[in-house]
Amino acid sequence: MHKGMALMPVSRHALVPNRLLAALPRKDYRELLPFLEPVTLAFQQVLYEPRTQIRHVYFPKDCFVSMLTTVDTDRAAEVGLVGSEGMIGLPVALGAATSPFRAVVQGGGTAMRMKVADFRRDFSKSDALRRELFLFTHLLMIQIAQTAACNRFHVVEKRMARWLLMTRDRVHSNEFRITQEFLSLMLGVRRSGITVAACSLHARKLISYRRGAVTILNQTGLEAAACGCYKTVKDSYTQAHA
Repeated sequence: MHKGMALMPVSRHALVPNRLLAALPRKDYRELLPFLEPVTLAFQQVLYEPRTQIRHVYFPKDCFVSMLTTVDTDRAAEVGLVGSEGMIGLPVALGAATSPFRAVVQGGGTAMRMKVADFRRDFSKSDALRRELFLFTHLLMIQIAQTAACNRFHVVEKRMARWLLMTRDRVHSNEFRITQEFLSLMLGVRRSGITVAACSLHARKLISYRRGAVTILNQTGLEAAACGCYKTVKDSYTQAHA
């Protein structure tokens, strides 16, 4: 197992790739199963926009989704990153019909999709599902708060290292697709700042970057280069599922 994978709780059902669903008792999961539709999510697909009605919730399997807060029509920044540890459409579990964030697929792959009406019915019946989703809400709040502080106080290089590590934890791979333009959007900085930070990490032989793909060459070194926000968020997941 890769170091850092403690972000993900141990599956109760080995064949269920979404860790939140895997944490449910078998009976609760089987009741959800007829209403879970397998879907393929494409890179940069928008699942929902701010203040628009959420029609489906998604349980990522091998994809991951960025939660973006928009400043105006041209600018947005990432505040949360969700992969197989959670669910997209969390406001529905909290009684809301819309989200304040834009949800954009940043790592294409597969997920299980569920209509909101079906989700609400099962959510009201299953104590275990409510428990897991409230715990995930708490953990996502920690991530969002830590990301806000990180973007305010830490230099771009450390923030980039944090983001790359968080992405790796969700794709279960040291290599993934990324562009400097996209990183600029995610971290809320100019592209020139991304170039300088990427060149520095590359010069230290921590990453390689070619044709829109990043490879983490030295995970331990990249963790040392990242700000403490990465460990803070990862430890919160580890402790919650201990």
